[in-house]
Amino acid sequence: MALLQTVFAFLVAILLLVSLHELGHLLVARLCGIKVLRFSVGFGSPFYTKIWRGIEWCIAPIPLGGYVKMLDTREGEVKEEELHLAFDKQHPLKRIAVVAAGPLTNLALAVLLYGLSFGFGGVTEIRPVVGMVYPQTLAAKSGFQTGDELLSVNGVAVKDFADAQTQIILNLKQKQLNIDVKNAQGEHVIRQVDTSEETLISEINKQKNSFGLSPFRTTRVIGMIQPNSAAQKAGLQEGDMIVAVNQQATPKWDDWAKIVRENAGAPLVLSVQRGKETLNINVLPESRESADKSQLVGFIGVMPESDKAWVEQIRRHYQPNWGQAMYLGWERTVDYTTLTLKFLGKLLIGQASLDNISGPVTIADVAGKTARIGWQPYIEFLALVSVSLGVMNFLPIPVLDGGHIVFYTIELIRGKPLSERMQEFGVRLGLTLMLGLMVLAFFNDITRLFG
Repeated sequence: MALLQTVFAFLVAILLLVSLHELGHLLVARLCGIKVLRFSVGFGSPFYTKIWRGIEWCIAPIPLGGYVKMLDTREGEVKEEELHLAFDKQHPLKRIAVVAAGPLTNLALAVLLYGLSFGFGGVTEIRPVVGMVYPQTLAAKSGFQTGDELLSVNGVAVKDFADAQTQIILNLKQKQLNIDVKNAQGEHVIRQVDTSEETLISEINKQKNSFGLSPFRTTRVIGMIQPNSAAQKAGLQEGDMIVAVNQQATPKWDDWAKIVRENAGAPLVLSVQRGKETLNINVLPESRESADKSQLVGFIGVMPESDKAWVEQIRRHYQPNWGQAMYLGWERTVDYTTLTLKFLGKLLIGQASLDNISGPVTIADVAGKTARIGWQPYIEFLALVSVSLGVMNFLPIPVLDGGHIVFYTIELIRGKPLSERMQEFGVRLGLTLMLGLMVLAFFNDITRLFG
């Protein structure tokens, strides 16, 4: 069922985002008096075709993009009476408008989707306050403590917890990572992160492991048990509270979790409070590699129940009016556009990891996960992917919309187009680059999900 939901959520995302991107090209082309021959969602031989208003509308089996085919003398013979309708015979400004319409549609769609999400579901923000620090992570090694309020990352102020996490990930390859915090005692402290921890940083970039901070706190109560885990085999149940291990009292979740981690493959006796009863349950922790792969740690496959009172303290939810919602949608789109461009810039100068690049497998996985959480996370996921599509297509790489805009801008300035040889070289270079990025994205996807 989860797989079907993931596939359905992914297909909806692709059909919506690609269709509207290509529809932007089509509508502006028609407004500019250009004849459109085909509108295709997907690549390959179409399995659905319909002729409507003189255009061939197609759906093809490879859901990795789409295209609009226009009348063009470079792609076949054009009747003399239709030459004025050919794309390549238009003024460069018209061609720039047609090409730019696709990514601009994606950015406009992102504003609309965020606005609808905020207008119907409200806005939820999580304060940048540390609820938990996971052991054996970069955060733990850097001295972060529960109650730290994150103020800035390398001098860049953060607005909420998600913003703080993003800034941390973007700056992990900097020579120095300084995070300004206000600790639980109200003192300003600089937490310095050792960015030479290559193994941990690689794991973080591949999303196998977090930086080690969570805004949430937990109780001692078991909230979830993984199927076929050591905990399930031992008979532990959701709602159980572990009060001691081998007769050693464990007043906090981390107290007994630490004992489990330190006893990989060694039998333990857990004293569990279940309702009014106290039970002794034997469990054999599995052995797993630690985050830095330096040792084996114990693992039984349980998750704690969230501390709901703490969530209410760090969570801010409000309902904007529709004007405010759309303005917030605009702000969110601008923020993510700027963030994407900054990441690409850091990537070019080697200050961001290639491990952060994701492909369609990860997109499908996240589409399914957000859809299972609820409609609002899924809508905001669609908006985020739409921003990414818009920004990526504006990049000045031949074969992308941005590359064509560069060609037509040069033609506008020179008064004549680049030579066919130069354009062919640019297209081949662009195809090589895009093929390399696709292979890298698929590799990262597979490594992230199955590695």
